Amino acid sequence: MVLKSVLIALTLLGSFSVYAEEDFTHYAFANYLGSGIYKTSGQNATVVNIPISFELYKNDTESLTLRTPISLGFFNFKWSDLPEADLPSSVGTMTITPGIEYRVRTSEDHEFQTYVDLGYGNNFTSGTNVAIYSAGVSSLLDLELRQSAPVWVNRLFFAGYASFDGTQSETYSALQSGIDIGTNIHWRWDWLGVDVEPRVFAAGYWYFDKLRFATPFGEDVLVSNSLEVGATLAFSKPILWDWMGIDRLGLSVRAGDGVKVWRLIFEFPI
Repeated sequence: MVLKSVLIALTLLGSFSVYAEEDFTHYAFANYLGSGIYKTSGQNATVVNIPISFELYKNDTESLTLRTPISLGFFNFKWSDLPEADLPSSVGTMTITPGIEYRVRTSEDHEFQTYVDLGYGNNFTSGTNVAIYSAGVSSLLDLELRQSAPVWVNRLFFAGYASFDGTQSETYSALQSGIDIGTNIHWRWDWLGVDVEPRVFAAGYWYFDKLRFATPFGEDVLVSNSLEVGATLAFSKPILWDWMGIDRLGLSVRAGDGVKVWRLIFEFPI
């Protein structure tokens, strides 16, 4: 088992189902939206993403992985609570979205990826639960630019949910394109036997179905596109504990259509 990382995020996704009388089920998409601080109408909640994975098969060009990511949502919790060790007292929402991911190197500089997920989500506040499904394909192309090793990434995916009582359902699909690029070789250094490389990235997101961020106050926020920029430190091998497998550490900001996101990054950012 490889527990790749624990992504702790202040995710301001509307109210994230704080109020039991209405179920803001966009929490079902937590694993696909990514970690971060999402701001919509001043609402907030906290999400912890735990992307667990099991390697089923691997050779020089192909790999098959069983992924079982878990996302937990907490209410009324802020980064300012951490110095006082005031940790969340209860879990508000939980999703688990197991799936199969296949990767293949089609050439020395290109990798193709695809995945299919089928999972479950529960809103403990309202007592409702949903089925979650998602699938996608990705293309990763290694470019050449003076030893900076750029990677151009394009992803196409969709995700959806349906409540078990049949009263709610929603889907969204998106195209994501971005580039992750290294810095000059002189900026790299060795830290306790690990090669550390500063890298920057930029990515755009286009949603074919407008992504809805539901809020308990005011109107819902509909997002059709967003742009993200950020920087990370890339490690030549995972740092800290092997079971966490953190190979990136960074920060980014994403904005578009009334939503602003501050993301903490612990893995490949695009």
